[in-house]
Amino acid sequence: MTHGDQGDPAAVERVRRALLAAGLPDSVRTFDDDVPTAAAAAQALGCTLGAIANSLVFEADGHPLLILASGAARVDTKLVARRLGVGKIRRASPPFVLAHTGQRVGGVAPIGHPQHLRTLIDVHLSGYPVLWAGAGDHRSMLSIAYADLSRITDAEPLEVR
Repeated sequence: MTHGDQGDPAAVERVRRALLAAGLPDSVRTFDDDVPTAAAAAQALGCTLGAIANSLVFEADGHPLLILASGAARVDTKLVARRLGVGKIRRASPPFVLAHTGQRVGGVAPIGHPQHLRTLIDVHLSGYPVLWAGAGDHRSMLSIAYADLSRITDAEPLEVR
């Protein structure tokens, strides 16, 4: 289903610029219809659910925490909180996500944010030669290798499930 208000060309352009600034090609693909979930994105791209790198924003002790998790996995927030030595980690509200990423839930990219976010990357994503991640809005995705994604986000590899 298409939602005319979900496209955000400015957010997608920030993602494109961040890719180029990191020395990577502009790999953003934009679809006619929304791909706001990992399942919808995998179907549109013809890839496995596990190759979708969801950009999930959590609130950890009042600070944003970006977790890049496989679309085939569910983040164990208690496990992550223990491993990081922080209090409770909870899914951030849509306004919190927008304030810290400049992007809306369902289209959050791993890059292109107003400031750097502490980022974790699911070690299971390393098993896929090509990953797909949101690119700033509900209609756009970018392709990237695990090593490049880890490098450009300065992500800490972690078992998140």
